Amino acid sequence: MPDSLNTPARKDDHIRINLEEDVRSGLTTGLEKYRFIHEALPELSLEQVDLGTTLFGKRLRAPILISSMTGGTEQAGALNMALAEAAQYTGVAMGVGSQRAAVERISARASFQVRSRAPDILLLANLGAVQLNYGFGVDDCLRAVEMIEADALVLHLNSMQEAIQPEGDTNFAGLAERIAAVCQALPVPVVAKEVGWGISERSARLLADAGVAAIDVAGAGGTSWTQVEMHRLADPSLKRIAGAFRGWGIPTSESIQMVRRAVPGLPVLASGGLRDGVDIAKCIALGAEVGGMAGPFLKAAAQSVGEVISVIEETAAEIRICMFGTGAANLEALRQVKLAKVEG
Repeated sequence: MPDSLNTPARKDDHIRINLEEDVRSGLTTGLEKYRFIHEALPELSLEQVDLGTTLFGKRLRAPILISSMTGGTEQAGALNMALAEAAQYTGVAMGVGSQRAAVERISARASFQVRSRAPDILLLANLGAVQLNYGFGVDDCLRAVEMIEADALVLHLNSMQEAIQPEGDTNFAGLAERIAAVCQALPVPVVAKEVGWGISERSARLLADAGVAAIDVAGAGGTSWTQVEMHRLADPSLKRIAGAFRGWGIPTSESIQMVRRAVPGLPVLASGGLRDGVDIAKCIALGAEVGGMAGPFLKAAAQSVGEVISVIEETAAEIRICMFGTGAANLEALRQVKLAKVEG
């Protein structure tokens, strides 16, 4: 059976496993090694703190991204609609999961088409970069963008996940040149995104040279997709192979700094194991534009739109209090805040 026909079952498997199983990386984000220096006299009021930022021409009320997660099935569509409604209500950004199935099958498209629920948000389309080596081209990328009226396209990089999947697409040779062709031809910005193993300095330079508009580091410390795939595997040998890579990857905090060193002018989106607004604030202090979370929002969306809104509002409040406690009146000031390294 062609893999494209297996995709819906795999998507629902991924949702179930993420909600029910322990799929955490064996690494931490590294953010616990940093702390803010408390300012007892911040010289501003809490109400003065401005969380707003602009990314790809869209204004966000807080530097929060609902990271790319899902789509392609009825269950995934319901989750995406809940996430989109919450993003619209709170004024944050959202990415959808891989649209490969929807590019290939009209029946899968509705699960991604959230624009009617979220007319004003920064919305990111999503395709696997490796598909550019398996017959996808600029027209398919454009189709993914137009399908959901997206403001930008995420090309995700998931080499380790593909290596573990028995049905994985593992030819990543020459992808930088193909990504460059997409960046040149597409009328919207292209974001390169890992899925949980981080971006190194070498990869960041290759991606910047290819013309990407931003890099989402999606570092290690949160969900490990080798662990997710391990729970799908029946063969004991393949399970052991997958399990061996639980500790693989570049922690999120390290990856942010690697990308900033390699391509200092390129916007960095931070994701990978972030769990609250303090984590996001630390990432911004390390040089990121916004912080993305997936797991907390997925669990909330499985309950209700209201629960997603609550998680977003709590996260924004935590960022605001971090800024207040460090005397940073806006996000640009937060990027100038020096973090202390925790000893030991």
